[in-house]
Parts: sequence; C-alpha cells; structure tokens
Amino acid sequence: MEHITKKRLKAILIDSILSGVVSYGAECILRKKIKNEAFHAVVLPFATQYTLEYVQLKTTGSTIGYKLMGLELANEDDSELTGKQIVKRMVHRDTTSTIEYIRDRKNFAEQDGAVFPHDKRTGTIVREVSK
Repeated sequence: MEHITKKRLKAILIDSILSGVVSYGAECILRKKIKNEAFHAVVLPFATQYTLEYVQLKTTGSTIGYKLMGLELANEDDSELTGKQIVKRMVHRDTTSTIEYIRDRKNFAEQDGAVFPHDKRTGTIVREVSK
C-alpha cells in the first residue's frame, strides 16, 4: 500500500469517528422530536457525514482527518474547489468508485495513492502538505 493511501485511510477513519460522535450528539438532541427509527439509523449518519465533509472541504480544502495526516484535497489545476465538485466526489466515492478501483487497480496504484476513481472523475488530487 502506498504512503499517501495509508495516510488517506487513517484520515478517513478519523473523519468517520468524528462524524459518528457528532451524529450521536445530534441523535440525542433529536430523539424526542423525531420518533422515526429509520431516520436515526440511516438518514442522520449520512447527513452528518456529508455535511461535515462538505463544510470542511469547502472552507479549508481539508477535513480534520486530512489535516492531522498532513493531506489536502485540491483541484488538478490548483483552482478553488466548487460545491458541485465536492458533492459529486462524495457521492461517487460512496457509490461506484470501488468498482472502478477494482477494475483498474494497477493504473491507480501507479499514481501513489494521490488519485482514486472519485478524484479522477472530479478532477481532484490528494497531496501531502508540508507541516
């Protein structure tokens, strides 16, 4: 496994834990107002994860996990990330990205873990930042 890929995995784990904590806090607050269990089991965790990631990427170009691992998400042409681009990246990552990665694993491995299928589709790249 490539160096950046390992850092990306650790960053995702950190972001998932943070999202879970925030989601749990929101669930405790909303439990009395919203009685639907499907909402608490399915909708709230996804909404929390996507909202946290979107806000962090839009404002700083990194999530907390990325910052702790010394990574940042950027456009291939170094322009500012757009909201549409961020949402498209998140949706693609959570739907078809894994299948594309498995089909063409060698090509993505050659890029040292900086570009995965969801990055390639949205024109983004993950790079290390000097601390």
